[in-house]
Amino acid sequence: MGSISKAAAHIGLSQPAVSQQIRQLEEEMAVTLFIRRGGSIHLTPDGELLLKMVKPLVEKLEHLDKEFQHQRAEVEEGYVEVAGGGSTILYVLPRYVEQFRRLHPKMEVRLHNVTGIEGLAQLRAGLVDFAVGPMIEVPDDLEFHPMFSYEPVVITCIGHPLARKKIITLADLTQYPLILPPRNLSTWRVVDSAFKKNGLSYQVAMEVGGWDAIKKYVELNLGISIISSVGITGTDKVEALPAGEFFPKRMYGVVLRKDSILSPQARRFVKLLLGKNGDAGHPAASREAAVAPVGRRN
Repeated sequence: MGSISKAAAHIGLSQPAVSQQIRQLEEEMAVTLFIRRGGSIHLTPDGELLLKMVKPLVEKLEHLDKEFQHQRAEVEEGYVEVAGGGSTILYVLPRYVEQFRRLHPKMEVRLHNVTGIEGLAQLRAGLVDFAVGPMIEVPDDLEFHPMFSYEPVVITCIGHPLARKKIITLADLTQYPLILPPRNLSTWRVVDSAFKKNGLSYQVAMEVGGWDAIKKYVELNLGISIISSVGITGTDKVEALPAGEFFPKRMYGVVLRKDSILSPQARRFVKLLLGKNGDAGHPAASREAAVAPVGRRN
């Protein structure tokens, strides 16, 4: 600008502060950068060379924030780590993974097949970006972003006496042995609570993990079971009877740590799961799209 005072005013510093910075720079570079001629200052040949080298760097720094945001939004490679139960991975996530991979073919999706407790442990340890599945209670250190809910259904073998009834009651279910997931899973607690609330006892014939396995043993008429409607594919050799009157809906959603900062890849997948990108909604689900997190449920 040809003047220390003009430069100082331009950058909002005092003239002595700018003069001191010039002296310090000349000392560090061991050269003379400016010479005075009359009432103005001019660059020396060394000053011209340094200016030529520094100017592109300064311009890059001035546009660093904009360029950072641009490149951050343009990330097309990398991976996403997702925790989910076997049923979630098999019945809920496939359409989302398919769409995500179609939109981002260079991004890898890593699905961790774990129980709910294991998934939350991995999330807290930072081993996964987020978890997907149903939640009954939300711990204080986590956020639950609902995606949709599924109606519960009672499944029986083809031709089962229950399937011939126009109306079934909870007491009707107690007449037949149940096939349930392991006791440490939430489904067991939900079923147990419903029967106890109504003062009914029930018999468990088998404990087996995974809806596919449960449906197989139900098909063999070894018992009846209660699962979410998302597990009914239309090709199963079982009868599916509405059970929403007896058991609560299962709300599926994205589970995040409150203190987590998602990678660009994970942010895109979460956006897709929560229906903010394209046609990600699940056709068989009751969409209750509360994108805001759900707090702790008492």
